Amino acid sequence: MRATDGEVIRVLLADDQALIRSGIRALLDAEDGIEVVAEAADGQQAFALAVEHRPDIALVDIQMPVLDGIEATRQIVADRRLAGVRVIILTNYGLDEYIFRALRAGATGFLLKDTQPAELLQALRVAARGDALLSPAVTRRLISEFVARPPDVLAAAGMESLTNREREVVALVARGLNNDEIAETMVLSPTTAKTHVSRSMSKLGARDRAQLVVFAYQSGLVSPRDPTPPR
Repeated sequence: MRATDGEVIRVLLADDQALIRSGIRALLDAEDGIEVVAEAADGQQAFALAVEHRPDIALVDIQMPVLDGIEATRQIVADRRLAGVRVIILTNYGLDEYIFRALRAGATGFLLKDTQPAELLQALRVAARGDALLSPAVTRRLISEFVARPPDVLAAAGMESLTNREREVVALVARGLNNDEIAETMVLSPTTAKTHVSRSMSKLGARDRAQLVVFAYQSGLVSPRDPTPPR
C-alpha cells in the first residue's frame, strides 16, 4: 500500500557501498515520517528484502554485484506481491542507456547521487504518493533522446484507445504538470483530472506517471520541439 500523508514512508536501501548506505540511512533516520526498514548490498538481496519487508520505496543503485539495479527493478515491478513498491534509481551514472533501461524496467524515478539531500527527501515523498519524478538533468537527456527518434508505431496505435480529453491529459503529464496543475489548465476539478490520468494509465498499461511520460514521447503525442502540449 502506498504511503499517504501522515503515514511513515518505509524505505529499502540497495547499494553495494556500505559507506553510501550508511550516509543515506543517517539522512533518512533524521527525518520524521521516513523509516529505513532494510539494507541490501546487491540486487538479488534487494529483491528478497523487498518481498520480506514490502517497503513503500526501494532506493536502488544501478551497478551492484550478483544482480544489477535495473534487473532488480524489473523483478520487483513484475512481482504481484510488490505492487505497492515504487523503485527510485539513485546512481552516479547519468548515461542515457541507464535512464531508458531503468524507466522501461518500471522505475518510478531516476536521481543522480549529486542530488541535494532536501531534493532526495522530497523525491521519496513524491514517489510514495505514486507520482513519477526525474531530476532536471535526467529530463533533459530524456527529451534529447526523443528528439532523435521517430515516433514508435505501436505506441502511437495504443494512443488511439484514449479519448481526446485523455490524450490532452497525457500530454500535460508529459510536460511535467501535476494533477492540480492539469485541473487548472483544463478547467477541471482535481478529482476529475486525477481520474483522467488513472484511466489513461490503465488503457496504456502504464504502471505510473513515468511510464506515461515515456509513452507520450514514444507515440509522438508530445514533440520535444513543441513548447505547448497538442490538443
